[in-house]
Amino acid sequence: MFLFIICGFAICLFVIVILFAFPQFSPIPYFPSNKKDMPLILKALNLQDDQTIIDLGAGDGIVVFEGALLALQKGLNTKFIALEINPILVFILHIHKLFHPNKKNIKIVMGDMFTYRFSSLISNRYSLTTFYLYISPWLIEKALKNVSSQFPKATYVSYFYPIKKLKEKKKVKGVHFVYSY
Repeated sequence: MFLFIICGFAICLFVIVILFAFPQFSPIPYFPSNKKDMPLILKALNLQDDQTIIDLGAGDGIVVFEGALLALQKGLNTKFIALEINPILVFILHIHKLFHPNKKNIKIVMGDMFTYRFSSLISNRYSLTTFYLYISPWLIEKALKNVSSQFPKATYVSYFYPIKKLKEKKKVKGVHFVYSY
């Protein structure tokens, strides 16, 4: 029986490593936003009523869940969408959402940020929409190309890496830089 449990655990661990290690499952490795920078990130998102925040490559959802909590505390009707391609992280996001006090304003979506059609999530592409990105600099432009074609008036917050094609509005130093566009 003990050997069966050990083998089961080893197989589960192997599957998890495969899902996190191979680019076929996610071209962007999982690195969560630093919790120490969360106040700077939330300030940069500039939460407002009737705003939609979309976290591209949401990972464990720290930005979505902390932002949704702050919006609830401020009495804002802000919608949060976590877009993630890794099925293990999507499962974790759904579990976290179950226990979140503002779960009605959180949507979890499994999809590829480079090809996803956001029109199914947001009907008015000219509404107040903010995208949060913490992705590799060599993939930022690819994600931006997909997003900007669908949302010409969107604002962006990038963590750690600047978006070279956009004019920076603000740059704040925490543990890492937070860029607003």
